Amino acid sequence: MAESKIMNVLLCGIGGQGVLTASEILAEAAILAGHDVKKTEVAGMAQRGGVVTSHLRFGPKVFSPAIPPGQADVLLAFELAEGLRWISHLKPEGIALVNTMRVIPPVVSTGLFSYPDDPLADIRAAGNRMAPIDAGGIARELGNSRLVNSIMLGAVADALPFEPGAIKACLVKRFSAKKPELGEVNARAFEAGRAAALAAAKAA
Repeated sequence: MAESKIMNVLLCGIGGQGVLTASEILAEAAILAGHDVKKTEVAGMAQRGGVVTSHLRFGPKVFSPAIPPGQADVLLAFELAEGLRWISHLKPEGIALVNTMRVIPPVVSTGLFSYPDDPLADIRAAGNRMAPIDAGGIARELGNSRLVNSIMLGAVADALPFEPGAIKACLVKRFSAKKPELGEVNARAFEAGRAAALAAAKAA
């Protein structure tokens, strides 16, 4: 990353997926790597499955936390339709890492909005680089559906300008503080997400 370069990472998803926790861990890793960091977030009825977004910016000096449309280097989408909704924020040369799991929010189940027929195809049609990640399936294989955020952190690790191990260390530290075994299973989830993203990149 050039000395004057600011990295813009936009995270989006549905409440309960760990979007804000993932953003906090990425911010901590960026700070430890010596970057100035600014972060902002919007959680609309997050506990009820509402939309959650977090703007994360880091570099030598960052003045504003907000990422303008078309300026995100990385879109980290924890849910398909949310990935589609925010794809316009991505730079033409940016990359979208998208969890292929569908989570139907209350605004859809109550009939206020309709869910896109094929959001993954629509994201591909936008023309950006995109890596689909079956984070829900990987989490089920690991025996814990709550591991989606750690899987997605692994998926984004090689798209950021610091060592993947820095993110993993922050992740393990956070969860080990609760229970040592949580640190271990989240570390496995991180590596599984990283492997999935690398495989998706090769297949593209």
